[in-house]
Amino acid sequence: MIEPMGNAGRFLAEAAGRLGVRLYAATHKDVHDGYPHRLRDALSGVCATDLTDTARALADMEAFCRRHAVAGIAACFELFTPLAALLAERTGLPGNDPRLAHAPRNKILMGEAFARAGVPAPRWAVAHDPDEALRVARAGPGALGWPLVVKPAEQGGSWGVSVVDGPDRLAAAVRAAQRYTRAEPHGLPLDTRALLQEYVPGREYSCDTVVADGVAHPLPVVAKDTTDGTYRIETGHTCPSGLPGPLEEEVRRVAARAALAVGVRNGIAHTEVKIPPGARTPYVIETGARLPGDNLCEVVETATGVDEAVAHLRAVLGTAPDTAPTRTDAAAIRFLLPERGGVLRRLDVPGEPGTHAELYLKPGDAVPEPADSACRAGHVLARAATAGEARRLADRVAARSRVEVG
Repeated sequence: MIEPMGNAGRFLAEAAGRLGVRLYAATHKDVHDGYPHRLRDALSGVCATDLTDTARALADMEAFCRRHAVAGIAACFELFTPLAALLAERTGLPGNDPRLAHAPRNKILMGEAFARAGVPAPRWAVAHDPDEALRVARAGPGALGWPLVVKPAEQGGSWGVSVVDGPDRLAAAVRAAQRYTRAEPHGLPLDTRALLQEYVPGREYSCDTVVADGVAHPLPVVAKDTTDGTYRIETGHTCPSGLPGPLEEEVRRVAARAALAVGVRNGIAHTEVKIPPGARTPYVIETGARLPGDNLCEVVETATGVDEAVAHLRAVLGTAPDTAPTRTDAAAIRFLLPERGGVLRRLDVPGEPGTHAELYLKPGDAVPEPADSACRAGHVLARAATAGEARRLADRVAARSRVEVG
């Protein structure tokens, strides 16, 4: 696993244990020193390298792979998915198309890949600075119009993403998107251009796709809830999606097309879409060549029995993934958000049958301003017989929870 830190690494580590697979990590030594004990204990060894130096990292990881007879390569950290594709090519292991290695990481290259493949997506433009952004937004009959979405070319977790309803707020939004010059904790340099994207109204959904030897296996569609206003923080997810059968199948089909368009050939892709009111076709907002975050692996498995992490590992190991649902339950996750940033004073989540909670912070921890997913204090996950029941149960527990910030 290239950099197993974060939400996805935990699920891949657990999946490796279920498959009886020895697990190794490639990372920076100082980053590894900060891993939780549970993750460190799951590793059979570590390739310490500099993941920001492509040539060195590939040489170090290739030598490590050959020395330890590594049979599969996966990336957990989205910005290192190009390294995984390039390493798979060098070692002759199943991987993604190295010619498109940067498309799942860079949203500008992603938009170009979608256009070549005919994937339905919002119109977009690139801006190097606020003045260029204003010209693009206002330019002629092809203008993106208002509102529009401004986001970094390279970043995740809704960081630097904002919805702008007019020209007065555009400059600040572009500056916010461009403030990310390096990805921490590795110090990876980022493309600092801003992406301006046409705003698509409607509900948001996600759909993951396991790809094995170029054959796509779409997974269940998940409904997404977000905040309104300038910053659209994801507040929860529900599976099943509640979409009519034909529209759900169309989302799965389009998500699979998006995954293949950005070069996913052996692995998994997480695709986010929006469906305008009354539309029969979704618009792909973005696709990542990685397992989903937000504990979506747990949401999907709780509802359907599909183990995304195991399916992903099977694909990168060159074996057939099992993506058939084994149950028809429902699950909903709700994130616990603060009203403002500060220092966490109190975090209480009531217990209720059919739910369990996970807390990310403890009293005394700093809480970021609620502008992106970094502000979350924890989550509650509910399981029920129907999506409506799961949503109501998760909403009720979240509403009764207390996140006090001083």
